[in-house]
Amino acid sequence: MDELGQTISRLEQIYYRRKGQRDQLEGTLKQYKESLKKIVGKKELLAEVKKLLEMTAQYAREQTKGDMEYQVTQALQYVFENDLRFVIELEDYASGPQAEFYVESKYGGQELVKTRPQDARGGGVVDVISLALRIAMMQGHGVLILDEPAKQVSEEFAPNVANFLSYLTGQGDFQVIMVSHNQHLAQAAGKSYMVSIDHGISKVSEVTPL
Repeated sequence: MDELGQTISRLEQIYYRRKGQRDQLEGTLKQYKESLKKIVGKKELLAEVKKLLEMTAQYAREQTKGDMEYQVTQALQYVFENDLRFVIELEDYASGPQAEFYVESKYGGQELVKTRPQDARGGGVVDVISLALRIAMMQGHGVLILDEPAKQVSEEFAPNVANFLSYLTGQGDFQVIMVSHNQHLAQAAGKSYMVSIDHGISKVSEVTPL
């Protein structure tokens, strides 16, 4: 009987020890389940945040694209007095999004023609697009420094570029400083200066508006 009692006592000790180990493991498992639940919740939240940020970035990109297309289109139509339209096409690549620029016009006909800027009316269109993009990125304020902004624009449309710059400086809170040999641009400026060379010495003189 004594031996049986000792055996039962040992078995009870083993039982309670194993029970304690089981309870500890169950407690640890419960903690892991709660942690996992929180991690899954955070993962779902991060996925929603990522989706929201992607949607916000896409919206901002489309908004910026639309604003630039509108402003450059207005510049092209102002200068060239026709139905030219500026189009930006965005493509997503592994290295990131890339933009391609195009000019659309019917050129007096019915069929819509889409070309790259350098192929549309020569370099004059490229000059106006470059100018309009820089103005659009300024968002209406700052100092715009230009070097021969209408170098490739034909004499026929050069006065329109001058009037366009004059109009914009009157609308926005920014100043245009430019170097140009074009008489129309020089006359459109609020102040014009001529740089001449006399015996190897540069001389600057203010030009009186006509």
